[in-house]
Amino acid sequence: MIDKRNFIELFDQIIDYWSPKVVGYLNDHCIKISKVKGEFLWHDHPSEEEMYYVVKGSMDLELETKTVVLNEGDFYIVPKGERHNPKAEEECWLVIFEKNEMN
Repeated sequence: MIDKRNFIELFDQIIDYWSPKVVGYLNDHCIKISKVKGEFLWHDHPSEEEMYYVVKGSMDLELETKTVVLNEGDFYIVPKGERHNPKAEEECWLVIFEKNEMN
């Protein structure tokens, strides 16, 4: 049995930007949280989708063909193989769902 967790309390424990922490698993996916600020890097995931959900703040998700602006409460699923670059001018809190790399 998994105990109840609180996203706000978990985010309060994060000090470093761009350092996702696994907070749970759902079937064959990881649930990660991360504080982000600034620019990450262009990357892709050739064999799986990735979902970004903004809990606090806002961010730009640059794709090769467009930029998706995500505000509090918004989420976006990046299709597998699509290059993307997350950016946030101010601190942004993200929940990230992605395939568990251990499976």
